Amino acid sequence: MRCDPNRPGQAVSRAWRKLAGLALAMLLPAGLALAADAQQVERGRYLARIANCAACHTSEGGKPFAGGLPIRTAAGTLYSTNITPDAGSGIGAYSLAEFDRAVRHGVARDGKRLYPAMPYPSYARLRSDDVAALYAYLRAEVAPVAQRNPAPQMRWPFGMRGLLAVWNVLFLDDDPIRTDPARDAAWHRGAYLVQAVAHCGACHTPRGTLFAEKGLDERSRHFLSGASVEGWSATNLTGDQLTGLGAWSRAEIAEFLRTGRNAHATSFGPMSTVVSTSTQYMSPGDLDAVAAYLKSLPGARGEKQPFRHDPATAQQLRQGRFDLPGARQYAVFCMPCHGADGKGFARVFPPLAGNPTVADPDPASLVNLLLDGAVTARVGTAPSDYHMPGYGWTLDDQELANVLSFIRRSWGNRAAPVPESEVAVRRKALAAQRQADAETMSRR
Repeated sequence: MRCDPNRPGQAVSRAWRKLAGLALAMLLPAGLALAADAQQVERGRYLARIANCAACHTSEGGKPFAGGLPIRTAAGTLYSTNITPDAGSGIGAYSLAEFDRAVRHGVARDGKRLYPAMPYPSYARLRSDDVAALYAYLRAEVAPVAQRNPAPQMRWPFGMRGLLAVWNVLFLDDDPIRTDPARDAAWHRGAYLVQAVAHCGACHTPRGTLFAEKGLDERSRHFLSGASVEGWSATNLTGDQLTGLGAWSRAEIAEFLRTGRNAHATSFGPMSTVVSTSTQYMSPGDLDAVAAYLKSLPGARGEKQPFRHDPATAQQLRQGRFDLPGARQYAVFCMPCHGADGKGFARVFPPLAGNPTVADPDPASLVNLLLDGAVTARVGTAPSDYHMPGYGWTLDDQELANVLSFIRRSWGNRAAPVPESEVAVRRKALAAQRQADAETMSRR
């Protein structure tokens, strides 16, 4: 039936359709903008998680992202900053450009230089759209908290922030992540995540005299080759067979990042925090990309031969023979979980035979574990976390050193023994750290 414009009902209907069409045309761009904003905020939420912003910018018992977490370095103690959208003490007054400058170049809104404990040397390679997404998320979803945090306590001359301008000239590299035509999309995504977003090198790459990372990507033999961080040994992530990831498959690396455990190891110490608060939330594609990139790295220490299990120690323990120092203590305190053969119970109690942390030239993490114990990552893929008890309360320094040396030389492990003096030094350091933490909490 044809429309007759002279009939009132049809004319009114046509007018309403025009008005509806006009309204839709006016609302559509706004709707698209709202959807785009929501997507940007959600992307910022994801990036903040895999960059692990909350872990450093939230103190124990404190408000999320309000800062105040003590970060102990060889140059002194820093306290993380408030990155909530509070205008007075956080980033509420920051423009996007000012936020970008702080994140990627280490310069606060007032011109103050940030110490590179804030991993801006890694974030310097973030894409601008990712920085914008982080900014959108922090301002839209994080509750503002009015909290000013303690000033850094740095030894001379590191308290002179102006020197950081020179440090940036020497060490800051804000060139984009390099591309390799021979590599696929997963490798390039993994390179971006490892080098920039997740800033793995900030912990796992050794630092030089002026505390700059010795390598920023796979072109350096030092990159991700292991380092010391706040009294822990951050393990070698290159392709070495004994102390690195050479024996791990791509799927096993992704599994560890998602769950904090696999057939080779179980998370502990700071890495449990990283898995709990960050890597377990990575998408499957990003986990695989990180694993693909890490598996491409050649070994930094030249370890070509894979670990081979030697059953001799297990036979002696099962026969009740405790010939070596530390063997009896191992049988009493360690063997119930880790077994006479040192193979543990996969994905619950980690193997000690062939474990990269056991083989690490730096035994700091093992010393910490036996003194204070540890807890596995708390993740959504496991019903509960597991606690390893500490034995510093019942074993003296020599006994602990004996147990550690026994573990590092049994079942085919070939690591150097641990001297009593190293255990004694670390025991005192941990006691001092606990005292400092208690004093910090009492001042809140």
